[in-house]
Amino acid sequence: MDSQPNFDRIAHLYRWSEYLALGRLLEQVRFHLLPRLQDRTNALVLGDGDGRFLARLMTQNPALHATAIDISAKMLDLLRARCLRTSPAAGARLHTLRTSALEADAPPQTDLIATHFLLDCLTQQQVDELTQRLAAQVQPGCLWVVSDFEVPQSPVLGFFGALYVRTLYLAFRMLTGLRVTHLPDPQQALAAAGFARIERQERLGGLLYTELWVRL
Repeated sequence: MDSQPNFDRIAHLYRWSEYLALGRLLEQVRFHLLPRLQDRTNALVLGDGDGRFLARLMTQNPALHATAIDISAKMLDLLRARCLRTSPAAGARLHTLRTSALEADAPPQTDLIATHFLLDCLTQQQVDELTQRLAAQVQPGCLWVVSDFEVPQSPVLGFFGALYVRTLYLAFRMLTGLRVTHLPDPQQALAAAGFARIERQERLGGLLYTELWVRL
């Protein structure tokens, strides 16, 4: 556990650092697929930071039960507070657990997994192991929504995208101790784990994306 990054250090700055860097673009990416999730009843949300996505999800789905996983106690405090402030009745439907996503299991009847800007904190091997393990614990029809960074394909945008991603990794290494330095390939991992992509939306020429996958 000592080798894990410490996101407590940036918990209270997380939202404002996002706004400073990219305005509300990351929020817009997180929220883009919410209309497609209105029928979900049991969600596993991994590394949602201060809970902006989960608060919206629980507000639009009044019967939804959710398990939120994070290694940061301060992030989980912010998430709980935001969910309760947005939907006071959510307390009975929200379970939080401080642990690594790599050690989390999907609760019974999980029909939605969400990983927004989390998988870029993991190595390819870790992403492969996470998707394989969770895929074995959910039923066909379970949705997985993933949002993250990707280096654009075009030469010009790709150059600036790669520079931006390297800068982000350097900043997170200094602030949290994160040791990962390269983006993994979640698409390869999800496909190998038995999921199929059914929707994708990009921002900034592909630097930001959100996708919806379904367990076959």
